[in-house]
Amino acid sequence: MACCEVIGLACVIALITSFSIKAPYHVRMMFIFFGAGAVVMLCVPFMILRPRDYRNALVPAWCFRQLCRLVGITMEVRGLENVRKDHGSVVLMNHQSALDLCVLAYLWPVIGRATVVSKREILYIPFFGLGAWLWGTLYINRSSKTDSINSLQKEAIAIRERNCKILLFPEGTRNNKDTLLPFKKGSFHIALQSKCTIQPVVISKYIFTDPGKNNFRPGHALIHILPEISTKNYEKEDMVQLIDDCRSVMQSEYTKLSKEAQALKSKKLT
Repeated sequence: MACCEVIGLACVIALITSFSIKAPYHVRMMFIFFGAGAVVMLCVPFMILRPRDYRNALVPAWCFRQLCRLVGITMEVRGLENVRKDHGSVVLMNHQSALDLCVLAYLWPVIGRATVVSKREILYIPFFGLGAWLWGTLYINRSSKTDSINSLQKEAIAIRERNCKILLFPEGTRNNKDTLLPFKKGSFHIALQSKCTIQPVVISKYIFTDPGKNNFRPGHALIHILPEISTKNYEKEDMVQLIDDCRSVMQSEYTKLSKEAQALKSKKLT
């Protein structure tokens, strides 16, 4: 009964916020967080039957996409022809806000045998942390160099032996500016160690949100899966060049997609 009451309350909040374009940022974000927690809570008993399996996230991802639509968020995935499921790769994504969970919900069914690398603190979020562990999230302790190195080795093995797609945010922190932050080296250590490809995934700027002004309007985001970048011609000493090449490709696409998203928003307003 408690689960039904939580979901019912979440749905009421969703309906209210969906009909009000002036619903504040934090109200919508709270609905997304509580809604996601309720969904995962209901799915955990079934996920326990096959722990650490990426397929455990498929039903929660579908439910989460519906939650996003309830608060007015829609997303469009492009570049599906660039996905190669017959081998593993490091998937790099620009990191903007907690709404990146929506992006993961759209990518999970199409990217392949996916897993996410996340900070250990996420594990302690009620229900969601356990659910994420059950669908294969790799938690790392950023303050421990030894733990980070061990995680890198596990990720490289997963790519080679299980054709995993390791989803990472190379900026390392949230950034909603027009320019991507400098990329950290961890993602590229994994790619070079496993000699796998790098697949950039670029998400347009969330122009429909403004946390500073407490604004959260219904909106549309564009997700583009770009062609893979081979690491065959790069050695460890070439890492800086590899980082620069990947960041340049992603920055160019980020600027392009964000302009298109802005144009679509302006078109709807006219």
